[in-house]
Amino acid sequence: MLERPPLSLYIHIPWCIRKCPYCDFNSHESGSPLPELEYINALLDDFNHEVARLENNDRELVSIFIGGGTPSLFDGKSYSRLLKDIESKLPFSEQIEITLEANPGTAEAARFDSYREAGINRLSIGAQSFDDECLKRLGRIHDAAEALRAIEIAKLAGFKNFNIDLMHGLPGQSSEQALKDIQKAIDCEPSHLSWYQLTIEPNTVFYSRPPTLPEECVLEDIQDNGQALLENHGYQQYEVSAYSKAGNASSHNLNYWSFGDYIGIGAGAHGKLTLIEESKLIRTHKMKQPNQYLNAINGRDAEIQEIAKQEMAIEFMMNSLRLRAGFSRAQFESRTGLGFDEIVKRVESLVERELIQMKNVERDIFISATPRGYRFLNSVIEEFL
Repeated sequence: MLERPPLSLYIHIPWCIRKCPYCDFNSHESGSPLPELEYINALLDDFNHEVARLENNDRELVSIFIGGGTPSLFDGKSYSRLLKDIESKLPFSEQIEITLEANPGTAEAARFDSYREAGINRLSIGAQSFDDECLKRLGRIHDAAEALRAIEIAKLAGFKNFNIDLMHGLPGQSSEQALKDIQKAIDCEPSHLSWYQLTIEPNTVFYSRPPTLPEECVLEDIQDNGQALLENHGYQQYEVSAYSKAGNASSHNLNYWSFGDYIGIGAGAHGKLTLIEESKLIRTHKMKQPNQYLNAINGRDAEIQEIAKQEMAIEFMMNSLRLRAGFSRAQFESRTGLGFDEIVKRVESLVERELIQMKNVERDIFISATPRGYRFLNSVIEEFL
């Protein structure tokens, strides 16, 4: 039987100073000046439409993530207005996590202070690398010194909870360079690290003009030694590309990957909602082009789509198996509306092959990938297609 899971909010800011050649997100090079006031007004209108879609207004937000694009192009006063209006429509949980993505090239002390005053309590700083040559090859607008300065500014502004975004497997990168990047990030003492391998995505400059990437043996060496380095410094892997100090796993990440609900507002944003009264799950997708989004008159939903029952299990597994802790039988049933018998035979087959493990805990069953299964997670997930 379906139950309402925790509810998060994603806010998309679609502009960047310059589009990176590896980026497949909905981001657009900014003009001058940015339509900041108009876009905040559009977000407020968008949020009102989303609140009206909820079956009741007594749900609280457990997390808010402001992503992009480059959200740090906007001023703290704009976010203060936005967050206050949102809270007047839906209550915030006492422990709400409010994250803003910040790029080092847009880091300013006064602006970071204003984010803190607006109620933002967590930053995600897109360093990507601390090697100037690697940053140039990635097309980043900042250098290593600016990345370190942005992190210092965040600390001085009072952000004790912050994430550093770091990529590996970069064009021309050696194993030694990748491990040096991780050590520099660790030395900055973040509460959280997002560490992931560069992948070449369609509709990017790198896809049409592929760079030379490290060989597979180098990538394996980076992954193995980098993971050991993080663990030795107290960073626990709780999701495929997410590592945190104890107690600092991102609430937003955890809700997203455990098939929780989230509202998505902004150009190109998407959301997922559980509608108990209609016994269904829906996804919402917003129009991608900023100008079209800004000029929309009759609401801003590009598409509303029900998740088909035959797709529910794979949707859930694609998310929840990314978590080291996996999921429980009760969670699967309450968040999909399906019985555990829908997947039990495939789970048992994977248990026999030592790719998945099941544990009985307090009258429930907990399912997660084994270390071997986690290493070949894509193949494990494909078993549920």
